[in-house]
Amino acid sequence: MIRICAIEDVPKGTVISADVDGTQIALVHGEDDQFYAVHDECSHAAVALSEGEVEGCTLECWLHGSRFDLRTGEPTGLPATEPVPVYPVEVRDGDIYVSLTPSNGVTR
Repeated sequence: MIRICAIEDVPKGTVISADVDGTQIALVHGEDDQFYAVHDECSHAAVALSEGEVEGCTLECWLHGSRFDLRTGEPTGLPATEPVPVYPVEVRDGDIYVSLTPSNGVTR
């Protein structure tokens, strides 16, 4: 697990981009108060998902409106049809840690 930031650096309902050993991730503080990490690139148009909007447990791509389930990486709205990698997140001592081994088996 690699430390990304403190929990207060990601307010509820927001997303930040982080470079973790050369892998771009979008770190999301979901509206369910959980933290999620997904690969920071839409599987449809190769743009940064971290610039999108958080809605419940989904992240919406700002360019074409594709939505991805933060828990599974699966697209829940077209035009994307391929999932994005989802990374395990752990919160301890007020900090957020991420593993770069995708929990959903998807590689980029």
